[in-house]
Amino acid sequence: MLKLEYKQLIFNSNFMVQRENKTIKMITTNEEEILEKMVAADHPFRQLNEIINFAELVSPYYLLYSDIGKQGMDILKGFKCLLLQYWKDYSDRQMERALQENVAVKWFCGFGLLEPTPDHSYFGKLRKRLGTKNIAQIFNDVNDKLRGQGLFGDTFSFIDASAIVTKNALWAERDRAIAEGEEKLNNAVVSKYAADKDARWGAKSKNKIWFGYKRHAAVDMRYGLIGKIAVTAANVLDPRALINICPDNQMVFMDKLYDTKKSDLILSANGCAIGTIRKNNNKNKNRDLDKWRSAIRMPFEGTFSKLNHRARYRGKAKVLFQCFAEAIAHNLKKAVKILPDPIGA
Repeated sequence: MLKLEYKQLIFNSNFMVQRENKTIKMITTNEEEILEKMVAADHPFRQLNEIINFAELVSPYYLLYSDIGKQGMDILKGFKCLLLQYWKDYSDRQMERALQENVAVKWFCGFGLLEPTPDHSYFGKLRKRLGTKNIAQIFNDVNDKLRGQGLFGDTFSFIDASAIVTKNALWAERDRAIAEGEEKLNNAVVSKYAADKDARWGAKSKNKIWFGYKRHAAVDMRYGLIGKIAVTAANVLDPRALINICPDNQMVFMDKLYDTKKSDLILSANGCAIGTIRKNNNKNKNRDLDKWRSAIRMPFEGTFSKLNHRARYRGKAKVLFQCFAEAIAHNLKKAVKILPDPIGA
């Protein structure tokens, strides 16, 4: 800190006033300290760094980069950028701009105040390099860390599926299919004409039809965190994905679509108690019991409505990447709200 002593003279037409011993303080500090002070002490990103050791989380993925040639972006910075992209629901270009302009985003991702940040093309390259298998492992590793902090009850789970829309209308594709001799554009031939070859039409009812995928998820019923996730084409029936997301040794609540013998067998094989709402034509239906089951699961249905229902990318593998990344962001948002703030503790 540099202090300059001076005497200031103020002149007036009739008299002169003298002020003495005033001090000008010129504070010199470095860029890192300035950035640190610009982020509020109670900012959620600070708590996020306390909840998860990100350096440890991503350490296995340094092997995705070669030691030969020009050094690329640190995978720790890159993963934090991806996390915030799904946390904020940013596009690649919006994420590029956030890194340029948002001080808290710069700080969390590990960039200096004046340090160059990646452009929008970097994020697609990182997603491709990381891949669906690795993001799934990161999802599981994050859940293990949150489980260790008491955020998973592992006693009751709610399983359901939600729509992911790839494209709202396929009129041009339909016209091309008919022009080429198809009777109509349906799931049997749509892969020949749609840009997304893995997407299909699905329906929840006569009035709810979409083209794209289904997100199947198991939600832990302690705090509403997502425990398991899978993606199928939209025309795949919900019970067919149950085997991929069924937890072990829990009571599992599901809606009427899962009321099948195969679903009951999968639950039993995993040591789970059956909490499925029975169909009206099921001779074992107990309306009072089903009413209770419906009330128990109701607070957690909002989990599915909060998740993104638009596909960011084309292809099942990329949509699955999206779903895992969104689930990581969802669970960490929950953790920040639920766990005590270490700063205020």
